[in-house]
Amino acid sequence: MPKHYRLPGKKKEGNAAKYMTRSQAVKYLQVSLSVFRQLCIHKGVFPREPKKKVKGNHHTYYHIKDILFLKHEPLLETLREIRVHEKKVKKAESKKNRNLAERLERHKPDYSLDRLVKERYPTFVDALRDLDDCLSMVHLFAALPAVEREHIEVDRIHKCRRLSHEWQAYISRTHKLRKTFISVKGIYYQAEVQGQTVTWLTPHALQQVLPSDVDYKIMLTFLKFYETQLELVNYKLYQSINVKYPPILDPRLEALAADLYGLTRYLDASARASLVESIDVRPSGSDQNEEQQEGKKLEEPELRLAQLQHSLSSNEPGSLMRLVDDVREEDEDDEETKECRNFFKGMKFFLSREVPRESLLFVIPAFGGMVSWEGEGAPFPESDSSITHQIVDRPTQKRMFLSREYVQPQWIYDCINFRVILPTDEYLVGRVAPPHLSPFVDNEEEGHVPEYAETIKRLQAAARKEVLPLPGAGEDDLGDPQNLQGIIDRAEEIEAAEKKRKMAILQKQYLDELKMELESCQYHDHSDTSKLKDAEGPDAEDSLPNLKQIAEDAENMSKVLISRKKRKLLEAMEIGKDRKKAHIKLLKERKKRIDEAQKSG
Repeated sequence: MPKHYRLPGKKKEGNAAKYMTRSQAVKYLQVSLSVFRQLCIHKGVFPREPKKKVKGNHHTYYHIKDILFLKHEPLLETLREIRVHEKKVKKAESKKNRNLAERLERHKPDYSLDRLVKERYPTFVDALRDLDDCLSMVHLFAALPAVEREHIEVDRIHKCRRLSHEWQAYISRTHKLRKTFISVKGIYYQAEVQGQTVTWLTPHALQQVLPSDVDYKIMLTFLKFYETQLELVNYKLYQSINVKYPPILDPRLEALAADLYGLTRYLDASARASLVESIDVRPSGSDQNEEQQEGKKLEEPELRLAQLQHSLSSNEPGSLMRLVDDVREEDEDDEETKECRNFFKGMKFFLSREVPRESLLFVIPAFGGMVSWEGEGAPFPESDSSITHQIVDRPTQKRMFLSREYVQPQWIYDCINFRVILPTDEYLVGRVAPPHLSPFVDNEEEGHVPEYAETIKRLQAAARKEVLPLPGAGEDDLGDPQNLQGIIDRAEEIEAAEKKRKMAILQKQYLDELKMELESCQYHDHSDTSKLKDAEGPDAEDSLPNLKQIAEDAENMSKVLISRKKRKLLEAMEIGKDRKKAHIKLLKERKKRIDEAQKSG
């Protein structure tokens, strides 16, 4: 008998026994194709690619264990009941029995996916790790219009908008946002929550057009699971900062479409109130002795808070809340979160009506800034003199306050991505902004470093007071003695030349005074004075060092020690600095003329 011969009627082996096609699975479970898709989406069952496709390449294959896993799912029975209920409603409508149809609609069976979320994500970290697609889908439907023919209901849109704002309010309140990038598709955000990096995409606040070649039923099935997942994640995150969930919004701000600002205010008030309630007043002497005997010692932050509360009077609750908030955040946050919380500290921003308000209301408070907008419910008006920056996205600005700077929205995102307050000269109103570089791209791996990235790198080094190599040189070249003399000693040579110039000025002043004294002497003969002038004058002039020559020699020596390519780059940098100085001088003259015109007017 051949080795691979199998008698008819025997059990199947190999891929034929491990996989089955989609039509076989639907027939085996005795459900329709739409119900089978819902069940697979909710349970996380996806098609497989076997090494050998027994039924052909035009079929979709599922593992037999996944199908048996679906067979014993309690949700399968609920979906069957829903299918039966839909048939009853359709039958009542066909018989024109409206009362029965309405009664059946009111008692439509429904199901909850909480158990499935806990089943697919046993730990909270697993749910955070798989949150990227969930956030992108929820933010997408939050920006879509309600369309009845596609079964996109208004309540579903409002729920998605509420969940997305709750997530953004938590990220903004805890300062967990790390990167952001504006693209054609939308705005990318990246946050770090409990050690997990979460990246999501938010569409632009524009009128969305629904394409006709998209199956919205499948997207709504995914959305139902993602809504439950995000709701559970938000609940756990709000509980971690001692805030009650779901939050209660101010009706006035909700009516003015300022949901995110209202949620931020709710989080601030709830977190501070819970922290104040959790702090006990410092105990008496006898209580302290008992606690010392029991071995219970307060931690240093809690002891400091108790002392502060005891020292403050009872009629100063606001100051206590501020102290509690500041002390707790300083003790618990990591270094990167502290940097993000204090990045825009002390700055106040005002948003014009043409800028993306929701995005900036989310981004600016996440980095410690205060923000307001044009309209009702704003924290402070446009005429506030303490505003430092106004975000404008228009060609010209007619009314301008001299106490603030007018910049484009890109300036906010570039400052956040590179963690440095960039100069506002390139982002002024009416100018073409520099290229918006993506923080998600590693220029070293791509093999191309944009010119503006080099400029930002220099600004970052200047902010950290670091020494960088010349353009074209690597960091290893700093340890090379030949390049070290041309890179670092150049600053010392320039400083020495400046000292020589000052000494030469003083020496010349001394010689001039000495010459005047000699000329004013009465007892010297005129001929002797002229001889003295002829003898000492040229010698004194020759004795003066040539300052320009010294500075040029020092510069030439540093240029000789580097290669031609580096020398060209150095010359290009010097030309750029000269142009920048001329540009700044032109701006100062223009501002001076404007001030003079305003004074004369």
